Amino acid sequence: MTNERREPATDADERTMLEGWVEYHRQTLALKCEGLTDAQLRTASVAPSTLSLMGLVRHMAEVERSWYRRVLADEDADPIYYTAEDPDGDFRVTEADTWQEAHATWQAEIGAARRNAAGFPLGEPTRGRHRRTGERYTLRWIHTHMIEEYARHNGHADLIRERLDGATGD
Repeated sequence: MTNERREPATDADERTMLEGWVEYHRQTLALKCEGLTDAQLRTASVAPSTLSLMGLVRHMAEVERSWYRRVLADEDADPIYYTAEDPDGDFRVTEADTWQEAHATWQAEIGAARRNAAGFPLGEPTRGRHRRTGERYTLRWIHTHMIEEYARHNGHADLIRERLDGATGD
C-alpha cells in the first residue's frame, strides 16, 4: 500500500484548511508505518517505554473514536483497546496484535470521523460531552486538537521509524 500525502491548499477556506491538515497528519502517520513488518511495527521505541508505531496507530484509533464519535456525535462507542484497569492498553501491543487489525480499526474510526464531521457546523457545540471534563466543544476545536495530537505523535513516529530502519523524512 502506498500512501499519497497532500498539503492543504494555501488559500482554502477555514473548514477545508482544518480538514486538510487533519488528513495530512493522518496520512503522515500511515507513511511512517509503511513497508514495515508486524514485528517492526510492534517494536518499542526504547526501554522501558512501550511506545511503538502499532501502539500509536491503535492510540489514534481511540482518539478518533473519542472525539468524533463520543464527543461530536454523542455515540455510545466503547473503548477498543484500553480498559479502566489498563488505561494505556492501546499502547500495549503483543505478538498476537497485527498491523492488519490495527490499521483496519484505525481506518474504520477515520471513516466514522469523516461521516460525523461532514456537514456539522464548525462553531456549533458538540452533541456529546467529554467523558472527563463534561464539557461540550466545537468541531473547530476538535479539528485543531486532532492536528496537534497527530503532529505530536508523528514526531514520535519519526524517531521510532528512524530507530527501526534509518528512514527519515517529513
